[in-house]
Amino acid sequence: MISYLQSFIRSAPAGYASYCAERLRRTVMNGVRGEPPTWLELQATKTKKPMIVSVILLDGRSINLPVDSASTSKEICQVISSKVRLKDTFGFSLYVALYEKVWALGGGREHVMDAISQCEQEVKRRGGQEQHAPWRLFFRKEVFTPWHDCDEDKISTDLIYRQIVHGLKFGEYQSEKEEDLVQLAAKHLYVQHGSDSSPENVKQAVQDCINSSLLEAKSEAKWVQMISTAHAEVGQKTDSVKAEAVDYARKKWPMFFSRFFEVVKLSGPPLPKSKFIVAINWTGITFLDEREKRLLELSFPEVTGVNTVREGKASAQAVCLLTLKGDFTLSGSAADDMAELVTMFLSGLTERSEYAVALKEVDRQDDPTFLSFKKGELILIIKDDEFSQQGGWIKGQIGGAKQTGAIPTDAILILPTLSKPTYEVMSLLSLPPNQRKTIIQANQKETGTVERQAPATLKEFSLEYFRQPTKDVNRQVISRNAAPERLWANSREPIRQPLLKKLVDQDVRLFLLDCCVPILKYMGDYPTKQMQSPLELTDQIFGPATQNEALRDEIYCQIIKQMSSNNNRFSMEQGWQLLWLCCGLFPPSQSLLRHAQRFLESRRREPLAHDCLRRLQSSLRMEPRKLPPHQVEVDAIQQNSIQIFHKIHFPNDTGEIFEVSTSTRIRDLIQNISNKLGLASADGFNIFVKTHDKVLSLNDADYFFDSLRQITDWSKKSKRIKDGGPVNISYLVFFMRKLWFNVIPGRDTEADLIFHFPQELPKYLRGYHVSTRDEMVNIAALLFRIKVSNDKTQLVMIPKMLRELVPADQLKATSENEWKKSISGYYNKQAGMTVDEAKVAFLKAVCRWPTFGCAFFEVKQTSEPNFPDIVRIAISKQGLTIIHPKTKDVLANHPFNRIANWCSGSTYFHMTIGSLVKGSKFLCETSLGYKMDDLITSYVNMYLRERTAGQTRNQRFNI
Repeated sequence: MISYLQSFIRSAPAGYASYCAERLRRTVMNGVRGEPPTWLELQATKTKKPMIVSVILLDGRSINLPVDSASTSKEICQVISSKVRLKDTFGFSLYVALYEKVWALGGGREHVMDAISQCEQEVKRRGGQEQHAPWRLFFRKEVFTPWHDCDEDKISTDLIYRQIVHGLKFGEYQSEKEEDLVQLAAKHLYVQHGSDSSPENVKQAVQDCINSSLLEAKSEAKWVQMISTAHAEVGQKTDSVKAEAVDYARKKWPMFFSRFFEVVKLSGPPLPKSKFIVAINWTGITFLDEREKRLLELSFPEVTGVNTVREGKASAQAVCLLTLKGDFTLSGSAADDMAELVTMFLSGLTERSEYAVALKEVDRQDDPTFLSFKKGELILIIKDDEFSQQGGWIKGQIGGAKQTGAIPTDAILILPTLSKPTYEVMSLLSLPPNQRKTIIQANQKETGTVERQAPATLKEFSLEYFRQPTKDVNRQVISRNAAPERLWANSREPIRQPLLKKLVDQDVRLFLLDCCVPILKYMGDYPTKQMQSPLELTDQIFGPATQNEALRDEIYCQIIKQMSSNNNRFSMEQGWQLLWLCCGLFPPSQSLLRHAQRFLESRRREPLAHDCLRRLQSSLRMEPRKLPPHQVEVDAIQQNSIQIFHKIHFPNDTGEIFEVSTSTRIRDLIQNISNKLGLASADGFNIFVKTHDKVLSLNDADYFFDSLRQITDWSKKSKRIKDGGPVNISYLVFFMRKLWFNVIPGRDTEADLIFHFPQELPKYLRGYHVSTRDEMVNIAALLFRIKVSNDKTQLVMIPKMLRELVPADQLKATSENEWKKSISGYYNKQAGMTVDEAKVAFLKAVCRWPTFGCAFFEVKQTSEPNFPDIVRIAISKQGLTIIHPKTKDVLANHPFNRIANWCSGSTYFHMTIGSLVKGSKFLCETSLGYKMDDLITSYVNMYLRERTAGQTRNQRFNI
């Protein structure tokens, strides 16, 4: 439907097409509105101009912002944060005020104009006019993170501090204890006036902080006396005092800094009411009734999990809150936002926590490296990086004991808390899960079910295609009831045979076993003392499979196996990274494809699942990659980024960032760059890679990352042989013109300025062209103008700039003063010419020469006795020309149709002129033979393509 609407909009009268198209785009992006248009929107539609709203900051500032009908509170909060240079942006929200009512819009997907529309409707209900609705927008702190640090952002701290002072004055923040208000007012006095506690200053602090109702209950003089006494104890820097005030209020009034959600309980332990409010703040989660009576309080260590589900037939949003006090399923319009906030707090606390509880007993007293502990004990985590947590180990100690040691991360549960967990939490954690579940079920009076799709595995696939599980004699001796090996499920034990039975007796077996341990190491399922880089591991995992199609299904199976029945969050994250890389390199076979797709589709909530499916579908349509992932790909997915960007450099010393994917070919990138730069045509351009010793042109049919990988691997190998030991290869990617045909200066200005001028200028200054003195003076004047523009005061600098204006072999042909005089004359004749026009004029001057667009090579020849030992070879669309390097005379011309054969090596270039049988050989020594070989091949292929295209046209029209 949208495509039809867009087509209709394009036919709108002048001024409306682009206006309506943009509004439609914004609506599609930000979602459907819930309220009718405002008076403000109707007026803006008449003028087709953006609306301006004013947002009030509690430090006294007011910021005017342009908005449209689709603007969300998140967008406005982002703009304000940018304008005031806010770093710690979390928890700041937009608030709407009308009359005595104030409510939070939050900092998410809520539409701002919906809130204003509600205000206008309320004003109209009271008999007023919409255009006079006295609504106001505020930017305030709504909620703190549990790990909030006031020192992180002074601007944020100042805004919150001003909000607290404002809230004290107007009775928003209330306390039963006068001491709380006195302490905050004393801090405000210090912030405003330092150590000066004159009566006038104290009175002003009282007026700023103490609510009028409190002043009526107790005289101003009494407040002045109490605040003066408290002020004497304040004595730090202003920023520190502000931070103290913010922390004081944060700890004193957590409920005032909460995010509230209206919910209906669908299932869970009984509560006095099924419809209530969930308040989430830095201390935990609280269930409140409409009178703010507390129905249930949960600290974050008591929350064991959270996920969103769909409720029944209506597909309404619901959140499943798993806790030590029972599992609650809560339905509400903002269930997704609630789950997102709880998940963020839990993950952030777990990451920063220093407390864990033992899930099982570990007795390793025979080895001092390990820590022994009993199930249910509190463990203090020591974060000194002695052991690799990613590898599944962590350092810890038992509370009160001095001994420390290594702990397997799967034997403990890290608690989401920054302080020592309470006795109640530890007691609940010590109960066996079955006993805790029995107690909860006994107390439950309501039953509710949430349908969940079981995550798919390779269990079904394994029945037909996997080998039989191996019989472990030791395991059978230990336990007669031991379950058989589940080949399709996660295991920390490396496999000793391939999973697929068709590969068990194949020669590829060793390759596959070499892949298994790196997979475990990458996912952290195998302890390792020697740290290996992620790239080394991905090379070992994917390298053999890119070369041998028979191995590809096995790699998919081993990765998916490790991700099935895996409860280790880090291991799963690493597994998703491997699967993402794998899906972009090569597809599975048809027999495995359906199962791989089901595995991904049943985990759609995972961040990378959707993109893995997309990459899998793409790999089915394209040729497999030839090499394992490049460093850039591995780095990107390690940062959980599915977008990969690479900088492309241009000859004019500029560059731009372009998005490249696993399946981007060189020709795709060439076309993308050409389109973005607005070039008339991409023909003749190519991608080059510059390493420490070479500049190599890439084959346009190859994948971009395969080409990069091939070049950097070759450079690493050659440098390792030369220097010994591992090396890192730095490289730059350039986009330049390679083939010079149909280049007419002035026809494509962008190409002239970015490519043709900076590529041709060095050849001219090196003295490769034959030119007259007048041509050289004219060009020198143009180059001087390019350097200084219209600044005539720089004419005196011409003698010092000659090397940048005149060919190197002509510098001494005339004295410096003569050069200056001649160049100045031509420069004055060119008055009014811009720098860009001068660059195009330079190209128009040099394009008349036969050597324009040539690539030049100085080589030592050993074939022609009549030629000098050192000759200059020029390669262009006309063919190969041999030039005398001093006189610049043409010694020989060889069109491409006369070159029968050519070859190159690291130190030579050879070609055969004429026929292969009777032709003459031209042999030369050069380290640039690879460039000459590639350039001739490219020109010849270009002519062959043109001939083929011409023959096709002739056949089509029977010519």
